[in-house]
Amino acid sequence: MDNTLTPKEKKEGWKLLFDGQTMNGWRPYLHNKTATWVVEDGTLKGLGKGSDSTGYIISEDQFENFELKVEWKIASRGNSGIIYMVVEDPAYKTPYETGPEYQLIDDLGWPDPLEEWQLTGANYGMHVAKNKELKPVGEWNTAAIIVINGHVEHWLNGTKIVEYELWTDEWKTLVSSGKWKDYPAYGLSKKGHLVLQDHGSNVWFKNMKIREL
Repeated sequence: MDNTLTPKEKKEGWKLLFDGQTMNGWRPYLHNKTATWVVEDGTLKGLGKGSDSTGYIISEDQFENFELKVEWKIASRGNSGIIYMVVEDPAYKTPYETGPEYQLIDDLGWPDPLEEWQLTGANYGMHVAKNKELKPVGEWNTAAIIVINGHVEHWLNGTKIVEYELWTDEWKTLVSSGKWKDYPAYGLSKKGHLVLQDHGSNVWFKNMKIREL
């Protein structure tokens, strides 16, 4: 059954982040009361009413070393993301100012040309996803994010597609020379919230589970 844990998962320390019926454990970023998310047919659905600056929901809990798994699908020409290790503070208007993002987008149907670091599975603006097998728009994909003491992995449908180390000289150089050079707090937190992004198109999540490592 969706949005449940098996006895084995419970023994391994997994916890549900979404119960399939309510939005318990989630709220708008900075308590901005923009109603862009609903529970629908056992999924957490972004209504497509968000923008670059609105439409984010944030986990009540914070995580440091963890493994996250989630099933997701996106609408045609859709754009979304899972942002992690986010600092919630009025000094930061959006979650991406502090947290890296597992990008979700319609790779093939997006109307404008995309850079490789903008495609699904990438650490947005930083690291390109490789060797990925992405299911078509409208079908469920499985994403995983693993963070252990600054070592980060992105997985898609059972395959590791991104691997990087936070806070190294190489990472700092990439930040300072790229998209995040004007965001001094980007990626510095060692613990933070999870965030789901409604970026103006429908997106669905289910079977969201996490275990602390």
